[in-house]
Amino acid sequence: MLFKELNIIPPILEALRAEGYTEATPIQEQAIPVLLAKRDLIGLAQTGTGKTAAFAVPILQLLHEELKSGKRMSAIEALILTPTRELAIQIDESFAAYGSRLRLRHTVIYGGVAQSAQTNALKRGVDILIATPGRLLDLMNQGYIDLSRIKLFVLDEADRMLDMGFAPDVKKVISHLPKIRQTMLFSATMPAEISKLAAEVLINPVRVAVTPVSSTVDAIEQSVYFTAKKDKKHLLVHLLKDKAIVSALVFTRTKHGADKLTRDLVRAGIEAEAIHGNKSQGARQRALTKFKNKETRVLVATDIAARGIDIEELSHVINYELPNVPETYVHRIGRTGRAGLGGTAVSFCDQEEKAYLKDIEKLIAKKILVIEDHPYPLNEEEAIPAQENIAQAQARKTGKIGYFRRGGYKR
Repeated sequence: MLFKELNIIPPILEALRAEGYTEATPIQEQAIPVLLAKRDLIGLAQTGTGKTAAFAVPILQLLHEELKSGKRMSAIEALILTPTRELAIQIDESFAAYGSRLRLRHTVIYGGVAQSAQTNALKRGVDILIATPGRLLDLMNQGYIDLSRIKLFVLDEADRMLDMGFAPDVKKVISHLPKIRQTMLFSATMPAEISKLAAEVLINPVRVAVTPVSSTVDAIEQSVYFTAKKDKKHLLVHLLKDKAIVSALVFTRTKHGADKLTRDLVRAGIEAEAIHGNKSQGARQRALTKFKNKETRVLVATDIAARGIDIEELSHVINYELPNVPETYVHRIGRTGRAGLGGTAVSFCDQEEKAYLKDIEKLIAKKILVIEDHPYPLNEEEAIPAQENIAQAQARKTGKIGYFRRGGYKR
């Protein structure tokens, strides 16, 4: 469906056309009419399906119509709460693009940087506020932000928000919002905690799901390489010799692991930078900008730092280490295959990660293609000690005693 068929006002349509957008994605096609009708909404969609525009366009239109009718208030009227700095910045950029022909004021606040520029923007007046929970609560406590006049509230990436431990902060923010408001909750997955939260904060919501919950984007080609932990860096260097990998976002579990892998890649002559929570906001933005501009071929990231990274035509996502939470896999590979484009997701799996792979395949309801023809296969000699380590760890965890024989513990 075309955007012009969704009753979107001309100034926003012109801005969308200027960005090269004329046809709505499924989440936009279904969500925008609901939100323009001022209904609460639960939007279930994988990353990369266009959900930012699905809520940004109606928010801009509803506030613009209020402004035209002379109802503008000298207070924040729309709040978008999101888990990470990178995602907050990108949502703010989207509001700037789609609202470029409107007289609406927006700003973004997040931690990790000095607050002076943010508080100055708030003093000048803001209609739409995009924020991360920590800095929002901090500035509320300092008296810079009043949420009592909020009319439109978006809880974006709700599942990741809870995964990151923000549930208490989210509930504290919600307690400061007026009871009468329009609420939108967007999430890639719908675990029980999100369902409970939705029941608490939304009123008779319309539920929109453009892909099966926890499914992966169909356009993404997925594969897995079984290899020993010690061989992963060699396998990665081997794969990156293929020039078809134009840009690769590589995931590690830890900040230390991201830094170490980046050093290994640079030593191998591959342009790479790391992005994680220990980096300053300036360093993170510089690394991200260089990656977007194709100055850096490989960006090594942790899950929290990578949340919200939106890069057009990202060719590959590589899971250097598999996540122990299967939903995280869905979030990771959703960085590629965005906006209907194709993409490739490659995973490395050592012996100890096979249980993680099994959980992932159960969640996405499909078997991931195994690539056996590569120079660093996992051999049986390496697999047996790993099995022993797993069994020993399980025995310690359950308190079993005895001695180990291959195949399990015996009393």
